[in-house]
Formats: sequence, C-alpha cells, structure tokens
Amino acid sequence: MNKISVGVLGATGAVGQRFAQLLADHPYFDLRVLAASDRSAGKTYREATNWILTQPMPEHLAGLPVQEMSTDLDCDLVFSALPTDKAKEWESQFAAAGFGVFSNAGAHRMDADVPLLIPEVNPDHLDLLTRQHVERGWPRGFIVTNPNCTSMPMTMSLAPLRPFGLEAVIATSMQAVSGAGYPGVPSLDAIDNIIPFVAESEEVKMNTEPNKMLGTFNGQGLDPAGIKISAHCNRVPVSDGHLVTVSVRFKDKPSLGDILEAWQSWRPLPQQLALPFAPQPALVVREEPNRPQPRLDRDSGRGMATVIGRLRPCEVLDVRYVCLAHNTVRGAAGGSVLNAELMFAQGLLDEFKRVETQVA
Repeated sequence: MNKISVGVLGATGAVGQRFAQLLADHPYFDLRVLAASDRSAGKTYREATNWILTQPMPEHLAGLPVQEMSTDLDCDLVFSALPTDKAKEWESQFAAAGFGVFSNAGAHRMDADVPLLIPEVNPDHLDLLTRQHVERGWPRGFIVTNPNCTSMPMTMSLAPLRPFGLEAVIATSMQAVSGAGYPGVPSLDAIDNIIPFVAESEEVKMNTEPNKMLGTFNGQGLDPAGIKISAHCNRVPVSDGHLVTVSVRFKDKPSLGDILEAWQSWRPLPQQLALPFAPQPALVVREEPNRPQPRLDRDSGRGMATVIGRLRPCEVLDVRYVCLAHNTVRGAAGGSVLNAELMFAQGLLDEFKRVETQVA
C-alpha cells in the first residue's frame, strides 16, 4: 500500500502521544519518524515516553528511536505537537525546507496567510496556501493549523447557524485538566475546586479564532465574521472533555426548531467525502435535559464529534445551549489529522511522494 511518510514533532508529550496513537495505522499516512527534545533523542520511544493514554502504546512504534529536532527528518509531512515557543522556532523552518506542517500549536494560527482550519467549517480557507507559498517563498512546504481546543466545539456548533446572521456570543468554558498537558494542573489545585483562569491567552483565543474560522475568503485573504464574543474560561476537575455553555444573538430570529433542523441536517464536506476520521454525524444533538456530559459524551464519534444539548431560549440574547468535545482528540491531534485527510482527499498532497508500506 502506498502512503505518505509522516513524522510527529514533540512526540513524547501528551498531544504527541495522541498523534502517535491516531497515526499508527492510518490508511493515508505512514508514521515513520518520532522527534522530540535533546533529552529524549537516541532513546527508544518506549524508553523516552511516559505513556499516559488508556490505550497501549502501538507496539510497532515502541522500538523506534526518538530523533532530535532537525529538518533532515526522513518524511514528507510533520504533525506538530510542539509548545508554542518551540513551534514558532521550528514550524517555519520545516515549511521552508519543503515539509507540509500540520500544527496543533498556537504560534501561527492568526497569521494572515495560514489556514486556521476545521474541515467541516471552512475548507475553502485552504486557498490561503497559494498566498502563503508566494509571500513566504515556500514552493512546496506549508503550515496549516487547527484551533484552540475550546474554540473548536463552539465554532462547530455555530457554523450551521451562519445563515441566521450571527451577531453576538457569550461563552463560558469548563475545561478538562488534560488541556494543560502532563503533569498539568497540580492535584491540590484541581481537586474540589474550579479555577477561573486557564491561561493569559485562552479567552483571547476564544474571542478571535471563531471570527477567523467563520470568516469569508475573498480571493486574497479573509474577512472576519465580525461576531462579538465574550468568553470566560475555567479549569474544572475533569480528565478529558471541554464543555462550553453558549448564548447567541442573531440578526434574523430563528426558532428553536430552525436551529435544531440546521444542526441535524448539517452534512459538511468531510462527512460527504467519508474521510477516515470524519465523525458521522459531525454534530450529535442530545435531547436529554442533563446532556452532554464529559464522561458520557466525550468519546462520541471516536472522540471526533461535537455534542450539543440543552437548547432553550435566552432571556438576554436569543438562544442558549451546551456543547462538548474531546479536547485531546478532536480539539488537538485528531483535528490536525482530519485537516491532513481533507488535503489528501482534495489532491493537495499529491506532490508529496508515496512510499511502499507493508500491511500486516
């Protein structure tokens, strides 16, 4: 079977492990390279990694050597799980060297020529890559990013409602401790507690990223959606799954039935293409009054679906509801993998060479 050879940058960390798990037996991509910091380089992946996922480490990856960060890596695409400071240092170097870079980091999300991509929401924003190639002088390499893990479910829930004229949003997040990486939030801070602060930039991301993703590509760049967003971000003692309460004001005033119909009938491009990691359906609408819940709903669609519930009128804006997504699957590594699948299916990765892969 012919696949594109890929690597993971920051492979030993929490998101890097999730990339390794999701790419281990992918139908389009052959994971051949695991790269990390100097302290891990030279060890086997098993030796270098404190594996924290519930599923076992893929056995065929355990013995691979962890390589040091270098643009000489023997692969064509890289999935970046690097922290923001390292991503800023390395991702442009990889793209300039001819690699396709699918980044989970925040370093380049708001760059004017970099797609901030949710394949269901804004697949046409991949047209920004033409501008990126020209302005940065990268004839082959590129950077495509996926959004913040809390911006993602909110934006997914809003996308089908664009025809009603999105005007304003008030959103309050309850974010799982795994979003802080490993070891993350100290147990004495997290247990029996809610921390009304996640990071200095977290609420900024929730205010700005949806407006980029829901914006319109004008042939050269993006016209932001212009939605007023007020976000409140909180860390809660949940292992996985970010839950967001959302209130929305519309220019047109849809009924609750109109909104339900928009959510339930939404079948965007990745679902039409039946991409391997595209959840079917993209949005799972729960009718129970006490759903969604992280423990019960975060694994919907293999962790790739956005789950919505508690739709009801809002006395301040127009409507309110709750949405949820798995923050380390769809909100991180899985989102990047789906981005790569979309580009593969659209022929945008055809210039990257295929390698012969043994199928067990």
